[in-house]
Amino acid sequence: MGAGLPLWLKFLDETSKVVTVLIAAALLYTRSAGVAYLVTGAVLCSKLAKVTKKAIRQERPSHCSGRKVTYGMPSSHASTCTFFAVYITCACLELPVHPTFPRFAMFAPVVVLPWTWMIAMSRVRLGYHTWPQIAAGTLLGACCASFWFQLWVKDVASVKTTASSVNVEFTFLSLISLFWVN
Repeated sequence: MGAGLPLWLKFLDETSKVVTVLIAAALLYTRSAGVAYLVTGAVLCSKLAKVTKKAIRQERPSHCSGRKVTYGMPSSHASTCTFFAVYITCACLELPVHPTFPRFAMFAPVVVLPWTWMIAMSRVRLGYHTWPQIAAGTLLGACCASFWFQLWVKDVASVKTTASSVNVEFTFLSLISLFWVN
């Protein structure tokens, strides 16, 4: 896929690479346990979506049949991007801006929410998913993000306290290795 596509759709087709680079940059820039926690939640949400795909075993749209059989329910792109969008929006509404970020970072949802919507739409337009697969991924991502954010805010089982003492660089390298293994 890619030949003859508009430039904006080609860009959205590379979503996983773009999001990985942006989140890695934020993690390295802030060296924040909170950002490491966000990334950990997103990776777990993505893994949950992939496990769920294998359990449900609903194939992708029929015009993807030229490739090996892969499953599309729920969309892991939609679940992971929605996780980021919901978590970032909750953080901007309820938490102070990290000291290393400029104050206008509180307006991140103005960019993140429409971008997430465009990514979800592009997955259907590119023929990778159906609307129900996108809806299921979006619902999974929103639920995971809400749950993960509440664990942080309420410091359930000392999640925030424990995360704050973890070596952020080691966590970052571990998470990157998880992304590229699958």
